[in-house]
Amino acid sequence: MNAIDVTGLVKRFGEKTVVDQVSMQVGEGEIVGFLGPNGSGKTTTIRIMCGLLTPDEGEGRVLGFDLRTESLKIKREVGYMTQKFSFYEDLTIAENLEFVARLYGLFPVRTHVRRTLDDLGLTTRRNQLAGTLSGGWKQRLALAACIMHHPKLLLLDEPTAGVDPKARRDFWDEIHQLARGGLTVLVSTHYMDEAERCHRISYISYGRMLTTGTVNEVIRNAGLTTFVVAGARLNEVAAALEGRPGVEQVAPFGATLHVVGSDAEALRHSLAEFDGREGITVTPGETSLEDVFIQFMADAKDNMG
Repeated sequence: MNAIDVTGLVKRFGEKTVVDQVSMQVGEGEIVGFLGPNGSGKTTTIRIMCGLLTPDEGEGRVLGFDLRTESLKIKREVGYMTQKFSFYEDLTIAENLEFVARLYGLFPVRTHVRRTLDDLGLTTRRNQLAGTLSGGWKQRLALAACIMHHPKLLLLDEPTAGVDPKARRDFWDEIHQLARGGLTVLVSTHYMDEAERCHRISYISYGRMLTTGTVNEVIRNAGLTTFVVAGARLNEVAAALEGRPGVEQVAPFGATLHVVGSDAEALRHSLAEFDGREGITVTPGETSLEDVFIQFMADAKDNMG
C-alpha cells in the first residue's frame, strides 16, 4: 500500500500555477527525496499532501484518507517539519515538548515528553532554552516535536538547511532508523548527498514533475554523457569549450573540468581537438546527480515570470 498516492494535483495563486499536474506515489516505509530549485512548488505540494491546502484540481489519498474530504484525519497522522524553526525560544526544550504534547492530547504529558527526550538524545539538554540551541540541536528538537505523536508520515521541508555536516549526518541516521520502524518520509532538500541517501527521488521544476526513480535510474534516464578534462590552464580550456557543439555544462571539479552534454557524438568531437594538446587529457567520466539537476534547471521554463 502507498502512503501517498496523488494524481494531477494543481494549485493556483491568482494567475500563477504553482503546482501543475503533479502525481506522486510513495510506499509505506519509503524515504523519498523531493528536489527542485527555489520556487519550484515543493513546499506547496507538501502542504497539499498534509492537508493544509486544498488542490484546485487533482485527487488522491494520503495514508488512506481522501485528500479533499478527509484533510483533518490526514493532519492527525502526519508530522510536518517546516524550514523555519517555529518553537518558543524563551521556553526550554522540555517545556516546548510539553506544549506540543498538550496540543496533540497526549497524556500523561510527562511520560510522553520523557520518552521523546530519551529517543532523540535530548535528555541532558531538557532544561536548556530553545533560543540558545545551535542549528543542529534546534533541528533535533523540531524532529522530536514532529514524531512524539507517532505519525505514520513525516513531511520534511528542507530540514537541514543551515546545520553542520555532522548534524546533517546524525539527522539522516535518525530518519533511516525511523523508516526501518515503518515511518514513511518525504523530504525536500537541496543537498545532493542527502538525495543519494533516499530510496527514491522526485524532481519538480516550476510546478511540473520532471522525473522520479532511484538515483541510478534518474541519472541513466537523463541521457547525459560526461568527460573529465585534466591538465594545465584549464580556465582557458573552459572558456574555449563554452558554446561548442554538444557542450552543455563546463564545471571545475578540483584540478579537473567536468564537461557534460546530451549529444555524446557532438561532445566527443568538440573535445577531440583538446585531447593531448599541451598535456591535456580527456577521459570518460561518470555523470553525477548534480550534473542531471543542473541540466534540468537549465532546460526548465520559469512559470513565475
